[in-house]
Amino acid sequence: MKRVWILWMLLPGYAMAALPFATVEVAYRPVDAGYAAEALVEAGRESTLAAQVAGRILDLRVDAGDAVKQGQLLARIDDSEARNSIAGNQAQVAQAQANLVNAQAQYERAKQLVARKFMSPSSLDKAQADYQAAQAQVTAAKAGVAQSSTTRGFSTISAPFGGLVSARLAQVGEMASLGRPLLTMFDPATLRVVASVPQEQLADVRKAGRASVEFPAQGKWIEAASVTVLPSADSRTHISQVRIELPKDVTGIYPGMFARAHFAVGQAKKLLVPAAAIVRRSEVSAVYVVTGERVQLRQVRLGEAASGDQVEVLAGLEAGERLALEPVKAGIYLKSQGAKH
Repeated sequence: MKRVWILWMLLPGYAMAALPFATVEVAYRPVDAGYAAEALVEAGRESTLAAQVAGRILDLRVDAGDAVKQGQLLARIDDSEARNSIAGNQAQVAQAQANLVNAQAQYERAKQLVARKFMSPSSLDKAQADYQAAQAQVTAAKAGVAQSSTTRGFSTISAPFGGLVSARLAQVGEMASLGRPLLTMFDPATLRVVASVPQEQLADVRKAGRASVEFPAQGKWIEAASVTVLPSADSRTHISQVRIELPKDVTGIYPGMFARAHFAVGQAKKLLVPAAAIVRRSEVSAVYVVTGERVQLRQVRLGEAASGDQVEVLAGLEAGERLALEPVKAGIYLKSQGAKH
């Protein structure tokens, strides 16, 4: 009976089925090898919305982090001065039109009197000049009304494009002077990364034409949509800028964030493990190694992170060994096995 029990435990797949967590086999995998450079995230479309008229801020309808649509009303400034200016210019239009009617009548009368030789031709010239001047006054007064109306339109600020508000630089009730910034916004669909690359690396970067972008603070890797070497360099450091376009569906990334660009200039085989399988305690890194139904916590020495949430292992593991993908469950399982024995 004991022999049958041992043979049943040694059947293929028995140990894996008994474990309450998923496992993965350690293996050498081809990864991109190349040059890494520090970079910053920027938006290809970013705008600072400033006041184009002076006045008290009556309404600010958005705050930092809000999503807005193109043409959406964002802020409103008191337009009392503009409305008074429009009323004054409209009064000037009315006065100019009255003067025009009078000047036209004088001009028509002068033409008749000159035709009857009751007035000298010079008087007709003066009447014609007065008539033309009155026409010009009407045109100028109407232009004043149009200008005042345009200025009044500047009292409302709308979103020039759809995107996210990154900063609110004013509050309701404050005075907005001409040119004062009120809001900043960017289009998340135009996010890109700009990396600083020494000139001796440019040839390899340009030849590779592809890259991965790492965001260390988030533990995120994103494949670049395109790589462009900008045709300029700093005269002091001889460093050029390389622009890396990101996919349009990227989330959680904002302008000004630190990033690291990894340019693929070759390939190498590395022993990789999923980052989720690593246990970090202070400065020690370890993994749960699974052998049959036995679980062992083993210290490892790690190398660089790779795309796809993988980490290189420099020492402590061999290809073909299996790791627990759920370290918490593996730790609980190990304690339970120790308690039984």
